[in-house]
Amino acid sequence: MEHVEVAVIGGGQSGLAAANALVRAGLKPLVLEASNQAAGSWPRYYDSLTLFSPARFSALPGMPFGGDPGRYPHRDEVVAYLTAYADRLQADIRTGQRVAAVLADGAGFTVELEGGGRLSARAVVAASGSFGRPHHPDLPGLETFGGHVVHAADYRSPASFAGQRVVVVGAGNSAVQIAAELARECRTTLATRAPVKFARQHLLGRDLHFWLTRTGLDSAPLGRLLRTPPGQPVLDDGRCRAALAAGSPDRRPMFQRLDGDKVTWPDGGTERLDALILATGYRPDLPYLAGLGGALDASGRPRHQDGASSAHPHLAFVGLEWQRSLSSNSLRGVGRDAARAARRLTAYLARVRPLPL
Repeated sequence: MEHVEVAVIGGGQSGLAAANALVRAGLKPLVLEASNQAAGSWPRYYDSLTLFSPARFSALPGMPFGGDPGRYPHRDEVVAYLTAYADRLQADIRTGQRVAAVLADGAGFTVELEGGGRLSARAVVAASGSFGRPHHPDLPGLETFGGHVVHAADYRSPASFAGQRVVVVGAGNSAVQIAAELARECRTTLATRAPVKFARQHLLGRDLHFWLTRTGLDSAPLGRLLRTPPGQPVLDDGRCRAALAAGSPDRRPMFQRLDGDKVTWPDGGTERLDALILATGYRPDLPYLAGLGGALDASGRPRHQDGASSAHPHLAFVGLEWQRSLSSNSLRGVGRDAARAARRLTAYLARVRPLPL
C-alpha cells in the first residue's frame, strides 16, 4: 500500500489552497481529484457566471490574477487560473481519482479509491466542496411535476428554454442572475419565500469587497453576524434590481404546490409551467466520510470547529460554507482557512509517531 503524509480530497480551489498551505508548512500532500482537471466544479458552472469579487480580491495565496485587478473574472478565466495554479504547485496532484471511503487505521487513515485502489495517510483534508450535492427542497408536488426540473448545478444557458414558461426558485446570487438572463429569452418568474435583498456592488467608489476586507468582516468570525435570515443579500451593480423592478423577471411569493405540469400560486391562480429551475444551494459533499465514526452528523454535515474535525485530530475540512467566516468557501477566503488547517495538522503530526513513508 502506498503511504502518504496528507491526502487532500478534492483538487478545486479548496484542495489547491490546502496543498499550497501544507507544502509551505513542510508537509508532502497528495491531492486526489475526481474529475480530469484540477479546477474543481468551475468548468461545470453556468456559462455566464462571473465572480462577485474583483480579481484583486479573488486569488489564492501566492499567485494573483493577471490582467486588470478591478475586473470581475469570468468562469473560464477562473478555470484557466486554477489550472495554472495547480501546475505551479510543488505537490503530487492526481486527477481521475475519486475517493470512495476514508477509514480509521491506527494513528492514520486508509483511503479507498473507486476502482479498488488504496493508500495510507497520516492525515486527511476533506476539500471536496458541495457542488456534487445540490439541494432539492421538499416542494409539494415536485416529485410528480410533469415539466422539466433542473438544479442550478446543471443549468448552462437560457438557449434551451427559449419561448418557455419558467419558474426559478431561490433568492441568492445565482437564482437572481439566472432568472434575469432567462427573462431575456422566455417568460420567467423568480419564486422566493421573502423579498430579495440587494447589496450595492460599490460604495463610495469602491467595490464592496474593499470595505469587507478593510473592516475585517470578510475574514474574521465576526463576519458571521451577516448570516441572518433569509440569507446573504444579492450583490448587484444595479442591473438585476432594475430587471426585477421592470418585471423581467417578475418576483412572486413561493407557490403553494405543483400538480402535473401546473403550478398553484398563493392567490389561488394556476398556470402551466414548462420548466422549474432550483437555485436552492448545496450541501457538503462528503459521502466518503460516512464510515468514519464521528466525522459527520446524522444529516451528513461535518462535525467540526473552524474546520478542525470534532472527532479526529488528523482530519481537517477546507472550503465549507461559513466554515469560519463569510469568505470561507470563496477564492478570496479559502487560503486563510487552509493555512489554519495546515498549522493544526503540522502540530498534530509532530506529536505522533511517524508512519513509514
